[in-house]
Amino acid sequence: MKCRHCHALLTQRFVDLGNAPPSNAYLSEQDLQKPETYYPLRVLVCGECHLVQTEDYVAEDTVFDADYAYFSSTSRSWLAHAKSYCDQVTERFGLAANSFVIEVASNDGYLLRNFVERGIPCLGIEPTASTAAAAEAIGVPTLSAFFGSDLAARLIREGRQADLIVGNNVFAHVPDINDFTTGLARALKPHGVITLEFPHLMRLVEFSQFDTIYHEHFSYLSLMVVARIFAQAGLRIFDVEELPTHGGSLRIYGCHSRASHIETPAVNAILAEETRRGMATGAYYEGFQAKAEAVKNGLIEFLLKAKREGRSVAGYGAAAKGNTLLNYAGIKPDLLPFICDAATAKIGKFMPGSHIPILDPATLESRRPDYLIILPWNIAEEVQAQNAHLAAKGTRFVVAVPELTILKATTNAS
Repeated sequence: MKCRHCHALLTQRFVDLGNAPPSNAYLSEQDLQKPETYYPLRVLVCGECHLVQTEDYVAEDTVFDADYAYFSSTSRSWLAHAKSYCDQVTERFGLAANSFVIEVASNDGYLLRNFVERGIPCLGIEPTASTAAAAEAIGVPTLSAFFGSDLAARLIREGRQADLIVGNNVFAHVPDINDFTTGLARALKPHGVITLEFPHLMRLVEFSQFDTIYHEHFSYLSLMVVARIFAQAGLRIFDVEELPTHGGSLRIYGCHSRASHIETPAVNAILAEETRRGMATGAYYEGFQAKAEAVKNGLIEFLLKAKREGRSVAGYGAAAKGNTLLNYAGIKPDLLPFICDAATAKIGKFMPGSHIPILDPATLESRRPDYLIILPWNIAEEVQAQNAHLAAKGTRFVVAVPELTILKATTNAS
């Protein structure tokens, strides 16, 4: 395989998580009687540009299909994050009724609805029919399509270049990252702004977050690599923020290379930190396999010990990262009988690969497990707060990443 960005031959392995079905391919009861497709889940490192990327096996339209079950609005904390962002950029860049905002991978309208409420014209671009329909239903104009240079050319012909292009957790999801970035440049007005959020590879390595690796994530990104990809498309990064979301993310601010936006010191500060840690060397990426195995073993040991002791265990959050972890560890319903999730699109279905049933969170009140494993550890505090009544009756909350930890009760739960 050749690098998605610079086309150098890929020879260095980052991590091998075995074989698994796509992480968002949730199953109906009827699907359990049919064969299930598994793909290798291996990640490689480019020795030239250091882009970390999944080995090519799965097509984009296989993981982002009409039945895609991830709806951003399910998480209250994510809705608050989106609103805060919209308030911030509206003020910073003077967005108003004469502006135009595009969000790529706009999901169910969770973010753009804030611009709709402000009377700022906007357009969502979302390839999955299920979430695009949900966005339209709340008044967010949405084009159901994959974004790239061809679609950007169409927007230009229609006179719809943007003052702001937003892309939250999409840059890592595109197989042709060069074409996607060219599309961003084409769809942007001469002095417009692009903001992208993505999990920071530096934090993924630091905190053993291998469960954020799945087939719909084609790339794992550092600032130095994104700066290089942007430069090839005639773009530059003029500001960057470190965010706590998804275990540690970056929000970058980009513009055309000749635009007037002034670069902040934050850009060089993070580039310097990445260099200090050795992210431009092959040695940095060695040893991550052992970190993944340690997390896997810790979870297996915990579940086996709980079963021997006769303690009940359930999961919370049928998230893609949970599917990666469960399938890599080989966990089945004998060790984790059920998982609860607030998303109605997932309730009544089964986790891909493990076939663990997904139930309504109300189930927890009657079954009251001794331990509740929070699979989306990035929103553990939110889940604890929502289920404080369980803690008051003896349930203990657990996360498996970066290591198996029984969490302390929150103030709300005490």
